[in-house]
Amino acid sequence: MERARQTPEQSLLWTVTIALFAAGAVMVYSASSASSALSTHGDPLGYLKRYLVLGALGLIAMRYTSRINLDQLRKLTPMLVGVSFGLLLIVLLPGIGVEVNGARRWIGPGIARFQPSELMKFALVLYVAMLVAKDPARVRDLKSMSNPLFYVVGAAMLLIAKQPDLGTDLVICATIGMILVAAGGRIKDLAKVGAILAALVLVFSLVEPYRAARLTSFLHPGSDPTGASFQSEQARIAIGSGGLVGRGLGESVQKVFYLPEAHTDMILAVVGEELGLLGIAGLATLYFALIMTGLRAARNSRDAYARLIAIGVSSLIACQALLNFFAVLGMAPLTGVPLPFISYGASNLIVMLAAMGLLVNVASGRHTARVRVLRGGADEHRRHSREPSAAAAAGGQYGEVKDWFGGFGSATRSKGASARARGHYEDRNRGRGDGGSRRSRPGSR
Repeated sequence: MERARQTPEQSLLWTVTIALFAAGAVMVYSASSASSALSTHGDPLGYLKRYLVLGALGLIAMRYTSRINLDQLRKLTPMLVGVSFGLLLIVLLPGIGVEVNGARRWIGPGIARFQPSELMKFALVLYVAMLVAKDPARVRDLKSMSNPLFYVVGAAMLLIAKQPDLGTDLVICATIGMILVAAGGRIKDLAKVGAILAALVLVFSLVEPYRAARLTSFLHPGSDPTGASFQSEQARIAIGSGGLVGRGLGESVQKVFYLPEAHTDMILAVVGEELGLLGIAGLATLYFALIMTGLRAARNSRDAYARLIAIGVSSLIACQALLNFFAVLGMAPLTGVPLPFISYGASNLIVMLAAMGLLVNVASGRHTARVRVLRGGADEHRRHSREPSAAAAAGGQYGEVKDWFGGFGSATRSKGASARARGHYEDRNRGRGDGGSRRSRPGSR
């Protein structure tokens, strides 16, 4: 059987992902080697070794998800959400959940330590995509969105906030909001929900003294340079001292004695000090290429579920990267959100690579209406040919998307997508000799 040729989108996604992973390995070693050598175990390669092992597992997961049947994934999604809820409950149990710096977010020992909230945010993307693809009309009404979508998402966010992990909650809110906007949700409805969530976040931030101190230090930079503002101040000093081209790889001063957790959520400051503004711009360019390629794959897809998965994964990476950039650059309060593929973080790295596999899967172009014709015959073709009309009757939810994501709603009329779908269809039928391709072509009798 002839192996399918990769699309340009697939090739670019693989290339950018490997480039980010390689950059992450270099920067994790640079940011952690000095402090690791000075610690009790004295192994400067400690974090690099773990990063490479975890990255290898993530790349295996990425390879698997890039080939998985999305119909099978749809069936597994409720179980994945259920498992994620179970793990979020378990992590809160004393003696089971691992507490670090006052936060109980992890399960397991050493390198096997896992953060259930990372799995949950990935599961919620799949869950929302599944619900909206099954019933697109639900996004046109706030009440319909609430049951069960907002209830499930809200319950997950409450459990994550209990850990506490406000940064992950912010990423989830932004990502789910982008999926709903792309699916045609009304802006005024989502604005109401956003206002309520913003008020809750403010109250939640002011309840705990350390969160209130972080918010105050963000609003008044430099007010407490040796206390709540210490990490932010050191990050700004690192980036400022790097200038345009940086001090040179491995030459950071702040990472050794001044910048806490330099290899995790503050790794961008080390990039800025060692590689300068050009290094930060290079990372931003890679993220931009990845996100735009993911959105292009979504636009080219003619299957609603695949399209929403691509939008969700692209939005997840974009929101997490932007929040980390803003926090390190002093444009947002510190939330502890890691930089995708670059920061050291076992759970985040594996989950992000697995999510990238789904993006590659959608970019393959296999998820089109014509592929379904081969499985179900003429009746299946007639049923799917009515889907755009049904969507339009529900309120044109996908037709409005082009104003937000460059015309995803018009993907079913895209000449490029039609050509790709026709190419995959003809490849599948070439050599059959049974006339199946002629019978199932649109317009044939």
